[in-house]
Amino acid sequence: MEKTNQINNTFYDHYGDRWYHAYDDPVALLRAENEIKFPWILEKINSLSHPCAKILDVGCGGGFLSNELAKNGYFVTGIDLSSQSLNVAKKYDVTRSVHYEVADAFHLPYADNSFDVITAMDFLEHIEDPELVIMEFSRVLKNGGIFFFHTFNRNPISHLFAIKFVEWFIKNTPKDMHMIKYFIKPKELEIYCSRSGLKVMSMIGIRPLLKSIDWEMIKTGIVSKKMKFTLTTSKIISYMGLAVKRGE
Repeated sequence: MEKTNQINNTFYDHYGDRWYHAYDDPVALLRAENEIKFPWILEKINSLSHPCAKILDVGCGGGFLSNELAKNGYFVTGIDLSSQSLNVAKKYDVTRSVHYEVADAFHLPYADNSFDVITAMDFLEHIEDPELVIMEFSRVLKNGGIFFFHTFNRNPISHLFAIKFVEWFIKNTPKDMHMIKYFIKPKELEIYCSRSGLKVMSMIGIRPLLKSIDWEMIKTGIVSKKMKFTLTTSKIISYMGLAVKRGE
């Protein structure tokens, strides 16, 4: 598999309904991860925010998180650079309430202090300068607002499991879907948040649930429909967390 020095984000434009139905593709892992991410995020929003919270889902892709949040009664805006992905997200929004629009995360088209919650799931490892985008998130967050994130740690183990194993064993893995240089160590993310006026309050790791793995995947390249992820204290591969905007 030929490598470049640039992360590849173009493949999202071509998923279509495969966002929700493909198993011969890493997108199946993303769906499985969302099953463990969403309850954690929802519990934190319910306990830390209010029932009429305005939520901005950045890099929303096919709308996995946006659409689930809308089902729970939140006012959600989902943004992405891929208009094709947004069309899929709209199609699967059963509430017909999510506002989807093409927008650049580095230059958000919203006023200061506009949102109670910002989510950026599997997004920060796809951009060149995560600190700049976190500063922009802080600008549009209200004081006391919550920033949720999920990304990958940068180390040899995450390189092996999150990049190489996926490339070797899952069909239709896009070239340069992930690159180790874009992965972010937890301490680095804490520093980025602190410089942007955000205080990290919680971090937790995510890993595959070993008993759910169908090892036939090594031969078939197809992710099992029974594949599950679980929360863990170890952040060695990937981690999720939240930061709160400090009052001025």
